[in-house]
Amino acid sequence: LAEKRLKQDLKGLRSFALELSKDLQRQSKTYHYQVLTAVQGIQLQNEAMQMFQIKAFDLEQSLQEVTEQYEKEKRKRRALHNSLVELRGNIRVHCRIRPLLPFDTAAGHSMSQDRQRNFSERVAYAADEETVLIKCSRPGHASINKTFQFDRVYSASESQDTVFADVAPLLTSLLDGYNVCIMAYGQTGSGKTHTMLGPQLEEKFAFSRDDESELGIIPRATQEVFRLISEKPPGSYWVEVSVVEVYNNEIFDLLAKDSCGKVFGVKRDVVTTREGKSDVPLLTHETVENAYEFLHLVNKGLQLRVRHPTLVHAHSSRSHLVVTLTITTVASGDNFGVSWEDEQTSQRLNKDVSCTFPQKMRDSKSASSSRASSPAQLEATEKLKQVKTRLQLVDLAGSECVGMSGVTGAALRETSFINRSLSALADVLGAIAEQRAHVPYRNSKLTHLLQDSIGGDAKLLVMLCISPDQKYLTESMQSLGFGTRARQVQRGQVKKKNFPVQSKAK
Repeated sequence: LAEKRLKQDLKGLRSFALELSKDLQRQSKTYHYQVLTAVQGIQLQNEAMQMFQIKAFDLEQSLQEVTEQYEKEKRKRRALHNSLVELRGNIRVHCRIRPLLPFDTAAGHSMSQDRQRNFSERVAYAADEETVLIKCSRPGHASINKTFQFDRVYSASESQDTVFADVAPLLTSLLDGYNVCIMAYGQTGSGKTHTMLGPQLEEKFAFSRDDESELGIIPRATQEVFRLISEKPPGSYWVEVSVVEVYNNEIFDLLAKDSCGKVFGVKRDVVTTREGKSDVPLLTHETVENAYEFLHLVNKGLQLRVRHPTLVHAHSSRSHLVVTLTITTVASGDNFGVSWEDEQTSQRLNKDVSCTFPQKMRDSKSASSSRASSPAQLEATEKLKQVKTRLQLVDLAGSECVGMSGVTGAALRETSFINRSLSALADVLGAIAEQRAHVPYRNSKLTHLLQDSIGGDAKLLVMLCISPDQKYLTESMQSLGFGTRARQVQRGQVKKKNFPVQSKAK
């Protein structure tokens, strides 16, 4: 019995083992199939991912090609636009939106806190490199959503380097025989002086090399002019500088010196010459040999510039500043294709004359005696010709809303003169745009002084400066309107100074 029971148990165990083996085989096949399916799925996903990566790469390449083509077309369009501007004599207009500053919230502290909260909004944006967007919605006022087109628009984050990079190409025109004028326009506190001079010159009246990235257009333009001159033959150019301010419709020479050699502002007048050009008799012109000498003189002039704190700007300029670089090109009367010996002689003559001509301009009596006592130098002078080109760098005083700035007394009178002179500037541009027979340049000393530059004798760039804050919306809209009208002015092609006037010896 025991043996029989054991055999049955073994048979049952064998059957169980067979069933277990079959079950394990079935599960193994199932798991194997699942693994194969998963592997195939992963392979398909990898293939799909590779296809996606290939498509993404193709799209990136296409986007890069389109972007390059767009940039190429944009450069081509800008070059064509600049050519059209040259032919028509249009005024180039750039617009710079300054960042929000701490004094924006402090300005107008007489307002209620609720009103200040309503006003502390950004409303001006750089939509792109050529478009300003004004977007504003105020309770009780119609919403504003308006765009303005200019030759170049700078956002609040763009640096002084970027601004000057678009200005620099104009400076090469100086040595090609063209006059150039760069003018900053905008309300008080909108960043004009910062754009033109930079913070060092604006606040400390001293040029600092500690942070050259913050330098404004005036010091950068001077450095660029002297860099361009350094690439020319030595002695073939010299540079003179004058600094003038228009204060309360009077012109003051900020480089004039008293008997002790101290700089002090002297009132001058502006006249129209027989040739129809504006001129300031007895204006001081100082010869400079490098950018450092130039900035030293400008700093001296800036110390005399009238400033007055207002609720809008603690260092508000109360006058229009006009810094002029006059570049005189000395060229031989003979052809430029001369032998080496003639070229050396010409360079020696240029060197002699470059040393005597500036002195002649400052002191006609001493220059006359020098010429009379030196027949050889007189003969050299007669063989040379000179071409004068001017770079005018203008930091206009800011337009003001009296209710916003809170000025009284003498400052209120200054504001009246500032606003009237800026209105006269707008009237002149309007008369030119409408091609009127009479252009009222003499309605203001400012427009009379800048008559040649405004009227078409110079390549003119207006740098609009606006604040993004809502509290200055009215003033910003006025500035943008001025820039839009200025951009539409067609003055005819600017004439090149390619007919040198032979210097006359008495």
